[in-house]
Amino acid sequence: MDGLMWKCLAVNDNLWMGFCGSSKISPTILLDVPLDSLIMSEEIFGPLLPILTLNNLKECFHVIHSRPKPLAAYLFTKDHKLKERFAKTVSAGSIVVNDTAVHFTLPTLPFGGVGESGIGSYHGKFSFDAFSHKKSVLFKSFLGDSAIRYPPYSRKKLDC
Repeated sequence: MDGLMWKCLAVNDNLWMGFCGSSKISPTILLDVPLDSLIMSEEIFGPLLPILTLNNLKECFHVIHSRPKPLAAYLFTKDHKLKERFAKTVSAGSIVVNDTAVHFTLPTLPFGGVGESGIGSYHGKFSFDAFSHKKSVLFKSFLGDSAIRYPPYSRKKLDC
């Protein structure tokens, strides 16, 4: 890529570090990370990718549903039914299928979290709406006012 020398170094069986001959920070892959490890309980700011090896889809959905709701959830598959199931059953700020982070670049899609990953959404018009107060204003005339609104209340007023 652009004449840079990309390499991958196996630090051990569970840690693979990428690096290149530039000042860019390259990805680091963490394989079979324990669910109770710090990397699995904090937000990740950087090119760290923890990967879990699970036995089946039931176990995958169990892990997803047992954790706090993520800011975004990503799925890579050609299976249409799995895409639909993932989108319907996973609660996350955003769902992206067969890509990563592209949803953040589209101003027509809201971006934001649910639960611990944030409240509300922003991006383009959604930012304006999120940080604006919509004030209700009602101007009413004194004409045509209904007596039923005012005391004293009588059975006749209440039965109409």
